[in-house]
Amino acid sequence: MIELVEGEARLLDLLSLLMVLMGLLSFALLRCIRVPYGRYASSAFGPPVPVRLAWFIQELPSLVVPVYYVSFHPDLPTPALLLMGLFICHYMHRTLIFPFLIRGGKPTPLVPFALAFIFCCYNGYLQSSYLCKHSTFHPGWTYDPRFIAGLALFFCGMSINIYSDHILRNLRKPGESGYKIPHGGLFEYVSGANFFGEIAEWSGFAVAGWSTPGAAFAIFTLLVLLSRAQQHHQWYLEKFDNYPKTRKILVPFVY
Repeated sequence: MIELVEGEARLLDLLSLLMVLMGLLSFALLRCIRVPYGRYASSAFGPPVPVRLAWFIQELPSLVVPVYYVSFHPDLPTPALLLMGLFICHYMHRTLIFPFLIRGGKPTPLVPFALAFIFCCYNGYLQSSYLCKHSTFHPGWTYDPRFIAGLALFFCGMSINIYSDHILRNLRKPGESGYKIPHGGLFEYVSGANFFGEIAEWSGFAVAGWSTPGAAFAIFTLLVLLSRAQQHHQWYLEKFDNYPKTRKILVPFVY
């Protein structure tokens, strides 16, 4: 049994390293191609999947897997239980709320849909297995400045992410079509306000858990969403002559 536990711990370390490498590869690829869904959707990447169904199914593993792990580990220490709660909270919103708030939206090609589903299975297992079976926290961890700061950053990022998505959903009035320049919230300062929020979320999660899997997920998120923010910013500049020239890409006043 001890050998199995140690073997899985080594596997989780390898999966964490692989996630960082995947993030670096994605960052490099996205310098050359655009993520083929949403405004960049292309039939070259497979048949279309209805956007609400795609979001629901692709995010579902990151909700089901942690709920499964928590249900079979009822005696988790408080820090691990709280961190699992953060993860589940995010994916409850992403799976059960966000897809059904989408207005219109282009279908998602099969390839990015399948890749997102596989990643959510991968990451759901990685974070859940680590926190439920392998994490160790000292007795006062919930009072540690890293845990408190991480929690604050997570909820701040989640609030920014949800509010930014709300702004994007409501850009068009009923019956309108086409794209508009987003205004309000952090969109006054950056093109990727929703991406900034999600990066902050998972950075907070990583700080609060102070673990290799959490850090790997935060790095992966940063690399992928930084690329997407760059693409969106360039698209806005090309699409709108009156796009605010002082608006940054991702970090207010900085980048």
